Amino acid sequence: MASSSAIRPAPGTLKAAVWQHFGFYEVKGKLDKTYTVCKVCGTKIKYFGNTTNLRNHISRYHTELEEKRPVPEGSGSQRTIEQALAQLPPNSDRAKRITKSIGKFIAMDLRPYSVVENEGFREMVHTLEPRYKIPCRRYFTDTAIPTLYAETKSKVLDTLTNAGRVAITCDAWTSIATVSYVTVTAHFINNDWQLVSLVLQTRAMYESHTGANVADLLKKVASEWHLNDNDLVLVTDNASNMVVAAQLGGFVHRALKLPALSKLLAKIRRIVSFFHRSTVGAHQLEEKQKLLGLPCHKLITDVSTRWNSAYEMVRKGEADLCTLTETDVSNAEDVVKALKPMKDATTLISEESSPTACLIAPLQAQLCQETRIIDDSRESSIIREIKQAINEDLRKRYNSDLERSTLRSASALDPRFKGLPFLSNEDIEETFGRVVAEAASLEPQVRVEGEENHEENPSPPKRRSPSSLLENLLGNTFAGATAPQTISAYTKAEEVNKFCGTPPIPLSEDPLSWWRTNEIMYPLLSKLGKRYFCIPATSVSAERVFSTAGDIVTAQRSTLTAEHVDQLLFLHKNLHIA
Repeated sequence: MASSSAIRPAPGTLKAAVWQHFGFYEVKGKLDKTYTVCKVCGTKIKYFGNTTNLRNHISRYHTELEEKRPVPEGSGSQRTIEQALAQLPPNSDRAKRITKSIGKFIAMDLRPYSVVENEGFREMVHTLEPRYKIPCRRYFTDTAIPTLYAETKSKVLDTLTNAGRVAITCDAWTSIATVSYVTVTAHFINNDWQLVSLVLQTRAMYESHTGANVADLLKKVASEWHLNDNDLVLVTDNASNMVVAAQLGGFVHRALKLPALSKLLAKIRRIVSFFHRSTVGAHQLEEKQKLLGLPCHKLITDVSTRWNSAYEMVRKGEADLCTLTETDVSNAEDVVKALKPMKDATTLISEESSPTACLIAPLQAQLCQETRIIDDSRESSIIREIKQAINEDLRKRYNSDLERSTLRSASALDPRFKGLPFLSNEDIEETFGRVVAEAASLEPQVRVEGEENHEENPSPPKRRSPSSLLENLLGNTFAGATAPQTISAYTKAEEVNKFCGTPPIPLSEDPLSWWRTNEIMYPLLSKLGKRYFCIPATSVSAERVFSTAGDIVTAQRSTLTAEHVDQLLFLHKNLHIA
């Protein structure tokens, strides 16, 4: 460490009070302004032409000097720049707002608590507000994030209190630290006919995931979040009423095990693996693609747990393997053709914004139709085998009276599917009979004002981007469908008659937008609709939390407590309502 006598004072042009504690070394008769030097401890500090680093050094290592800095003479009653840049009191409104904002940044962007100690982050915050002193990591862990969690939880509770029926999804996952968690999400239709999804909680579950233990957990969820457990709808990946995406995967997994298909997949897998291992082979493949004018894309291999990866491997490799490697994969085109409806249905049902229970019955009926065995010599044996395996499984699903009636009622209330062309006339009448009875049971809860004086709003409902997958899957079935005819059994339910008397809307329309426009026309049915449209078709929303959790519980943060995991996931998904 250099002695203070070797440090030369700063030039007189540098008038800031902080310069009384800093100077420069002299090199060959000139001041070396690359670094400033602290007169107290001799520390060399990079100099960029301003005093930011100097003040940071005093604030961090010599706070006693910061408190005793002299006030320049002649200041009078006007505050000097130095006084204006004095440290913000931690309990000031501005300091509190900045601290809360940093807490939101940690939760929303999945940053570790230690980010507040990173040099680059501290420099950025100091540049934005030099008077603000960032609290330590422990403060955010123990105070800032828990406070933000409590505030957001209160708003979520208020939101759920004003909701009608709430559907919850729940699923289990295991962190990198091998801790088992159960995440619960909630879904409901708000007053503006928007599907709202919230994460309620993530709890470590150390006991066995038996039905009794899961049921006990869900009772605690209902109690903690003030939900009416008698009216709750539960959707999980192993419940009989919701396994659409998982079931589709299960159907195809069984089809993929057919001997002919297994042999084809093994052949493609070996070739694709070769090109993945050989950089020379991959380059030659790419050059040949360019030469033949084929799309340049890399071949992909399948993942054993994801059936759609096998579909993509066959689809992308089909043309390339035949043309470029002269490999006989003549059945590949048939496999792609047979699995295409299942791929489209899985993609559609896994969308976040709209897949509710109303989709399940039409999709199941359509897929059963698509996988019928046709006595046609133009279909290869492998197509018939795949269709038969999938069709047999599809027809076993949703056979209980409760499942069937719930799913059909949900579809009947969807203005796209209300024609129910996939059902017989007898089943249609039975379905709307249940809708009448259930709507009538809600009548005491709904006050209808001047219903007869309202005419249907002629303005078209708000359109969204065409749902090409839905149109591809169901377009032929619903294109010419008409609303069910008025049946004498409905004469006591004028709303249902009126609803049935209007034509179904196109598949590209958003049913929630239609109900938002026409809610006043059908006060009973709209209330009933909210009870069904809030039910997700799958537990995908809960499963999506797992990928988020993977960003939180990383190898570097594997010691996070279960409480902190719960708080961070909750805030990451719910801060938008705060």
